[in-house]
Amino acid sequence: MKISTKGRYALRVMIDLAVHRDEGLIPLHEIAERQDITVKYLEQIISLLSRAGFLQSVRGKSGGYRLVREPWEYTIGDILRATEGKLAPTVCLELGPDLCQRHQAHGDCPARAFWTEFYDTINDFLDRKTLQDLLPKTGE
Repeated sequence: MKISTKGRYALRVMIDLAVHRDEGLIPLHEIAERQDITVKYLEQIISLLSRAGFLQSVRGKSGGYRLVREPWEYTIGDILRATEGKLAPTVCLELGPDLCQRHQAHGDCPARAFWTEFYDTINDFLDRKTLQDLLPKTGE
């Protein structure tokens, strides 16, 4: 399993918005500059995060973006799934057993239980971590 640039950048964007949440709406160009991401690529990421209901966006001269909820209310799993889709380590877990060629040909796959446990472990880990966990610690 490999997290794409889009998923990694989405985490950076969410962290940036969480760090600067007391500043109100944050213009896209400020996020792009701080995170060294092109505005064009950032627009794609922001679109996915907005569609997932994570961000409020306001258009116009004094517009920008901000988190809809508090940082501890966003799991890393939710953020990554919004940008990456399912985080399944194998195609058969992503598509389901009915679309798995091995399952269709043989009725079962002895490795499926292993991959399912691995997938569950990944999701459990990512869903226990929140955006708050990734924020810089203050006062240290």
